[in-house]
Amino acid sequence: MSQPAPGAVMRGAVDLSALRNRPPVPADGEAPAPVGTVPSLVLDVTDDTFASVLEFSRVVPVVVDLWAEWCGPCKQLSPILERVVRELDGRVILAKVDVDANPQLSQTFRAQSIPMVVALVAGQAVPLFTGAVPEQQVREVFAQLLQLAAQNGVAGRVAVSGEEAPAEDAADEEPPLPPLHAEAFAAIEEGDYARAQRAYEQALAENPRDEDARAGLGQVRLLARLQDADAAAVRAAAAEGPTDVDAQLAVADLDLAGGHIDDAFDRLLELFAALPADARGPVRDRLLELFGLVGDADPRVLSARRRLASLLF
Repeated sequence: MSQPAPGAVMRGAVDLSALRNRPPVPADGEAPAPVGTVPSLVLDVTDDTFASVLEFSRVVPVVVDLWAEWCGPCKQLSPILERVVRELDGRVILAKVDVDANPQLSQTFRAQSIPMVVALVAGQAVPLFTGAVPEQQVREVFAQLLQLAAQNGVAGRVAVSGEEAPAEDAADEEPPLPPLHAEAFAAIEEGDYARAQRAYEQALAENPRDEDARAGLGQVRLLARLQDADAAAVRAAAAEGPTDVDAQLAVADLDLAGGHIDDAFDRLLELFAALPADARGPVRDRLLELFGLVGDADPRVLSARRRLASLLF
């Protein structure tokens, strides 16, 4: 993980000039809010509205969360980022970017793997970390970010309009998680994926129809497999062994986590077709697991399922 070092000289990690020069697009025809006032501390940002976020970064650090709906680790990390940002009470803004819906921002930030978290300070990009990390680590990175921002003259606070309070009140009224789900989330925040996996497995044993537990189990398994993975070594092993099942499964995990869903599916389907029938089981099981992570309604999953069925029958 890369962290901003206090006292470091800021450098633009990516070229934001095209986005900086784009006129902000007001929502619903309204004039853009003045710098220093935001409708919420957590903003959904698009290719067209990102220019206004750059302006906010001259007042407070803006943390950019690059995510996607199909990304399990993103769904683990995003609530942590939102919680920490709200606790900082206007000293930081969180800008959420759906990489599938905003290809220009995805390309600008070179989002090869998600979740990817970058900060903007005075219009300059500072890489923070990639992947789901424990909450304590997020807090440490944010503390360093605030120090770095202050050293570069960005130490303000934004005011939040009246839209923020109802959102927080509604969140407070949400029902608590079932005990085993709560245990799994706590374990994930601590980076203890084995304990999270056991909690989800127990939840499924008690209720085989618990789809949230099933989805959570798939996400945790992916996180655990990627936790200590050396991406360069994984890809080198896959290149050297095109029919090495373990190597191809590992690189498919990397592809999926990085948003290259079609690549992951194509790789495993081609491997499945190349293997003898008695060696196909692990590949089929991994495909089904990755289908569940992306979502059965996703057109990429539907297409891959049809291809798998044609290979089976």
